[in-house]
Amino acid sequence: MKTFAPTVLAKALQAFFQLHLPLTRGLSPKTILSYRDAFVLLLRFLATRHDCQVVELDIGHLSPDDLLAFLDYLETERGNVASTRNARLAAVHSFARFLATGHPECMELCQRILAIPTKRTRIAPVEYLEADEIGAMLEAVDLHQPDGQRDQTLLLILFNTGARVQEILDVRPMDLQLERPYLVRLRGKGRKERTCPLWPATTKSLQALLAVLPDPAGETVPIFRNHCGEPLNR
Repeated sequence: MKTFAPTVLAKALQAFFQLHLPLTRGLSPKTILSYRDAFVLLLRFLATRHDCQVVELDIGHLSPDDLLAFLDYLETERGNVASTRNARLAAVHSFARFLATGHPECMELCQRILAIPTKRTRIAPVEYLEADEIGAMLEAVDLHQPDGQRDQTLLLILFNTGARVQEILDVRPMDLQLERPYLVRLRGKGRKERTCPLWPATTKSLQALLAVLPDPAGETVPIFRNHCGEPLNR
């Protein structure tokens, strides 16, 4: 059976994901998973392009031409939009900066990788709902259905805070202050926390939802759950 000695690329990727991203940079688990997904796609692409196994890849396979071909593959074959392409490239750029600090012999390669530009994306116009449209959405929820209270509360807190969907889905009972002043603590990207005031109507709806949860005392469990009692995903 053929054996493989760890390559420079393999050792660098291990240190990048196990030490640099979580400890040195303190990135969130979700961001690290996003970086991991980018490299899963990249390594598979490079192995196919160079007709080798993933475990045989090394720094020499990570040329700017290979990366440009990978980015083109994301858009033309996988149908990724420019913003997704840019996110994948950002992960590679981060790795190139890390690689240059530990392997100065790769400095020139890393500089060429970092010179690959992101693609301009079209800025979509900001859209919004009028007050009567928001009211119509809230009234459309049937509170007699098992998920009615949950769905109406979810809509209310989204309209109230303007937060990202994942920020709302991560809200736990311990993040709520349902006595004046009404507040919710939100955790955003980069583990940044902020507090947002709640409307009386949102507070009342949250109180009603907490009262019907199967384990209302579970302070650390997200309050928006599916039929199995598991946290909702986006």
